[in-house]
Amino acid sequence: MKPAHRTSLIFGGARSGKSAFAEQLASSFSANKKEVLYLATANADDAEMQQRIAHHRARRPIHWGTLEQSLELGATIMAHSRADNIILVDCLTVWLSNLLFSEATDFPDVGHVTPPAQFAVQRQALLDALAQAPGKIILVSNEVGMGIVPMGAVSRWFVDEAGRLNQAVAAIADNVVWVAAGLPLYFKGQPC
Repeated sequence: MKPAHRTSLIFGGARSGKSAFAEQLASSFSANKKEVLYLATANADDAEMQQRIAHHRARRPIHWGTLEQSLELGATIMAHSRADNIILVDCLTVWLSNLLFSEATDFPDVGHVTPPAQFAVQRQALLDALAQAPGKIILVSNEVGMGIVPMGAVSRWFVDEAGRLNQAVAAIADNVVWVAAGLPLYFKGQPC
């Protein structure tokens, strides 16, 4: 039988406070002497992303470990998850974007988007890892499908796949928390 509150999905809109809430949740778990590993999915490709990463780093406790993994998220979770640790993944939609653009491809403006070959493999590896990993896992994700349907096939594909990924992770998760204006609303589970 898996331990209570093993997997938590924290999602919301941009600048909703979801990452800060996930970090608070990880801190509350780590109060019981559990090690925290922050699994970062972003690549510091430009000055703006470098600033965002620096902001996140400055907010985290210095004793937390940090590991950067932009593509092989499932394998990384399986390699580092232990019963005595917590992995905080920030964030799934950045990871999804990394997968989408992992191969040089010209995407059509309209019509069908063919994802890179590794997309289905990496997505399934993540879902398998969430079901099997022995430690606590906290995942941060964006809700991107609540606005206007975007123009362009690749943007629509991304919104659709982000929604499907959030649904699949939510089905596995013990806790699903929507964060808006810094306030958590539990859709599944209860406060930890």
